[in-house]
Amino acid sequence: MAEDAVSLNDLKTMLQLTTDKQDDLLNLIIKNTKQALSFKLSLAEDESIPSELAFIALEVCVRRYNRLANEGMASYSQEGQSITFNSSDFDDFENDINAWRERNGKNVKSLGRVQFFNPYRGDSRAVR
Repeated sequence: MAEDAVSLNDLKTMLQLTTDKQDDLLNLIIKNTKQALSFKLSLAEDESIPSELAFIALEVCVRRYNRLANEGMASYSQEGQSITFNSSDFDDFENDINAWRERNGKNVKSLGRVQFFNPYRGDSRAVR
């Protein structure tokens, strides 16, 4: 497990930022992204993001930062340039997240067991 799924330095490198002016904002983006990814992975509070999925946290942080001026927009156009945003910053990683959850037993499914009672017979039969 990766203790620090995404670091401030890695995020600043990806965004090509060289000053400390936006560190508070970047740290908040990192915190929120890690919380959201942990939730999507069904991790307990004491579990950290797996190292094999740390790339997702970094990529989502970059997307979140780049979307700051366009909050809530599905698309943006200006002077012939058009940008379309996914409904969730995690959309492109859904398959990776689901594959990890499946491999690690985090997909909770009901047992699918139904029990019928026959009042005339006096017994029950379980059907799966």
